[in-house]
Amino acid sequence: MSEPLRVDRRPDRVVATLDRPEKRNAIDQETIDALHALCAELEADPRTLILTGAGGTFAAGADIAQLRDRGADDARRAINTAAFIRVAELPMPVIAALDGYVLGGGAELAYAADLRIGTPSLRMGNPETGLGIMAAAGATWRLPEIVGAARAADLLLTGRILDADDALSWGLVSAIHPSEKLLDAAHTIADRIALNDPLATRHTKRALRAPRSEHPQIEKHLQAELFESPEKTRRMTEFLERGARR
Repeated sequence: MSEPLRVDRRPDRVVATLDRPEKRNAIDQETIDALHALCAELEADPRTLILTGAGGTFAAGADIAQLRDRGADDARRAINTAAFIRVAELPMPVIAALDGYVLGGGAELAYAADLRIGTPSLRMGNPETGLGIMAAAGATWRLPEIVGAARAADLLLTGRILDADDALSWGLVSAIHPSEKLLDAAHTIADRIALNDPLATRHTKRALRAPRSEHPQIEKHLQAELFESPEKTRRMTEFLERGARR
């Protein structure tokens, strides 16, 4: 039996591919278990994470066959929510490379990423209400933060699906790339991240994810740590020396 999440580990990044193409990469319990295991690894050894999907689809939703059999106790356990929160809170950036269908639980996993890019075939949205449930794994609070309250309400209450142009104009993705170049584009972003100081990147992500009530205090504490960092001194000295040589 194949693994639902195929993982390619590199020194400065990890590429995780949702790999259930026969189910259009629908997110089932085994996928959630694999995401938890991967998060545990990246919490212990922080690296940039690239999330993508096999077979021209990111994830067409949660596994409906499993969802149909879940009851109230399962809802209260927040099975998908817990995994997606963990993805969002990883120390280093998460890049979602989105091709084809990104629906329901698949969209909510994508919303948990820090950066999202797509392809012309992107179809993104939350049709849950048409199935008698709601988007309850992050969409109701992450979407307003990403696209604003009015557009989040439009998407979640109508259940409509956005194409690539709308997803780009709404800010759900930051760029559109040809399908065959999508992963290369994600690696280009990861390459840019890798050039920077990892601790400064982690602190920047932490501040970005902090609630409004923690600002500006959180920046003061994080910046104070960075100001005492040997890496800050090294990088700034190199910058000044390059300028002196011009």
